[in-house]
Amino acid sequence: MTSTPKFAHVVLQTSRFDEMRDWYCTVLDAHVVFEGHGLCFITFDDEHHRIALLGAPVELEPRNPGAAGMHHTAYTFDTLEDLLDRYDLLKAKGIEPRVPIQHGVTTSLYYQDPDGNFVELQIDNFATPEEATEYMHGPEYGNNPVGVSFVPDLMREALAMGTPASDITTHSWALRTSPDLPDPMAALTS
Repeated sequence: MTSTPKFAHVVLQTSRFDEMRDWYCTVLDAHVVFEGHGLCFITFDDEHHRIALLGAPVELEPRNPGAAGMHHTAYTFDTLEDLLDRYDLLKAKGIEPRVPIQHGVTTSLYYQDPDGNFVELQIDNFATPEEATEYMHGPEYGNNPVGVSFVPDLMREALAMGTPASDITTHSWALRTSPDLPDPMAALTS
């Protein structure tokens, strides 16, 4: 039997070194472990680094949505309350999601870093991976695997009024409370 690796970190090349460092430290509530020689290592947990920045010696072009490459990295919170607390904190600092998406399998907020890379902050909407997989094999996900947009402030209000998170983290809730929002795929691909 072979061993299974675990994901360790992502490295981003940038010519906006300071801005990217500060953005990731703010969005992920992270800290710098080491910085120097055109490198910056950042972590938010017990790993020595989860994000590394590689400073480019030349001015780089911003991420082009029409180019091949990594689309986003994702970070999971334990509860909807935790996710919305981070949303509130970032909003107070002027950082707002490019698009919130109720995927069904997750409730997600997509942010863009200064270079245009997407960062997904999310919660899992199911207690186990098996339940999530079962949902992904079902008709709602099969008909719309991307999901629908929602308004995070309305989600916060519903949670404060005592609406169970399991009711709020659904396509039907998002469509009922935010029926006229644009297709989220456009925001993810432009």
